[in-house]
Amino acid sequence: MTDGIDTPDRRGRTGLDHYGRDLTRNPRVRIHDVEVLSCDWYVLRKTTFDYRHADGHWSREQRENYDRGDGATILLYDAEQRTVLLTRQFRLPAYVNEHPDGFLIETAAGLLDGDAPEEAIRREAAEETGHVVGTPEHVFDVYMSPGSVTERVHFFAAPYGPGTAAGLGGGIAAEGEDIDTLELPFTEALAMIRDGRIADAKTIMLLQWAALDGPFRAREQGVS
Repeated sequence: MTDGIDTPDRRGRTGLDHYGRDLTRNPRVRIHDVEVLSCDWYVLRKTTFDYRHADGHWSREQRENYDRGDGATILLYDAEQRTVLLTRQFRLPAYVNEHPDGFLIETAAGLLDGDAPEEAIRREAAEETGHVVGTPEHVFDVYMSPGSVTERVHFFAAPYGPGTAAGLGGGIAAEGEDIDTLELPFTEALAMIRDGRIADAKTIMLLQWAALDGPFRAREQGVS
């Protein structure tokens, strides 16, 4: 008996080796086998499949894919004050891969955990920043690392201000979160992308969206 396959793992899941086995949307791909390599909290699988190349020949391929569920992120902005509200927290993977101290400046974000994307991001914004936003604007959905991670992130934006402040934020201490909030002028946030102080992909994408198509578009035209 194997946890996550025949018996529940620590999150109560079974049948984790069935993921992707029945996919038929792409006639050039035939799933052959799915093996669960790890299911501690998230799931690491090795999938064996047959792939038909552009010249018509088939090959047997294997890929590992990491499944942590889908997520959502949100840019909180004040268009009148020309500021954005970001977070700062320690990220071990960045720290072990040459980031100076592992503390990344980011937009509020989190996993869906079974909720709809809009509901999840309103929850995460409140937990991390203390601001309760109304209906957020959906910006786009992105596969952040499609070569190895299944996660799709739903991007949102919403205004914040004194009227949305409802708590201290900081994240959920019981889950090990220790999150600071930073209110920054939008032009400074853009400068922090250029000099490397902001090095998180989802944050860069939302800040650039805000400059190109979002709430700061008219005021930031011509900024290089």
